[in-house]
Amino acid sequence: MTSDPFSGTSPLLAGIAPKQHPEVLQTAALLAARLGRPLLCAYVDEASYLVEWDPARSAHRLSLHPDADDEDIRAVASELRASIEAAVAKVPAEAGHTEWTFRILAGDPARALARLAAENNAPMIVVGTSERGFSHRLSEALNGAVGTWLVHHQSRPVLVVPYRMPAHEDQP
Repeated sequence: MTSDPFSGTSPLLAGIAPKQHPEVLQTAALLAARLGRPLLCAYVDEASYLVEWDPARSAHRLSLHPDADDEDIRAVASELRASIEAAVAKVPAEAGHTEWTFRILAGDPARALARLAAENNAPMIVVGTSERGFSHRLSEALNGAVGTWLVHHQSRPVLVVPYRMPAHEDQP
């Protein structure tokens, strides 16, 4: 993992979230390895808003919930790094090695991912679908679907990885 900009080939961008179904990261890691591109994973903290955009570093942000801010973000970042490492470790050796980095962004997830993709000249953005269930559908209806916004508002290809658990196996 590196926090420096990638040298040479532009990275494949994967939008990730805590407790997201693992297929998103596994698909992005495998695709990046097969394409010979690094993987740029980004988590957008919706509970904060962008104060200043600095492409060389994480976004400068202010939290909407400052009391729980730094400790919670560190815990989420640690969990997400472990998920990325696990997904990259599952890439078959014949697919190639995957160099990766992780960024935490602020604000609206779709717009932040689009901005990061443009900044890094990412050839594609990989995101997941929301899980099934009423609460997830309600959240998506109120906040909008990241994949849908990306598909309609920017020019890069977007791969939306479906939630693969069969409907009859869903947990409430």
